[in-house]
Amino acid sequence: MSKWDKLISRIKALSNDIRFEELRRILESYGYKMYSPQGGSSHFTFRKKGCASITIPKQKPIKKVYIELVREIVEQEEKDEKN
Repeated sequence: MSKWDKLISRIKALSNDIRFEELRRILESYGYKMYSPQGGSSHFTFRKKGCASITIPKQKPIKKVYIELVREIVEQEEKDEKN
């Protein structure tokens, strides 16, 4: 199993040890662009044309709600690839 497959498996399992950089890599691989926070905030926004934006704070540990948002994106992208 490749590193990518392991990462996707951890996302789907809602693992609580996922880092911000891993979420960033997944979102950017699906075409999302990261926008840095303004004014000292720790919240990064990811945008993709035709999709809702997603804002994730860069903190440790990443809260489960943000991992769930990324999991939904992964599942939707996989569904779109099959069709």
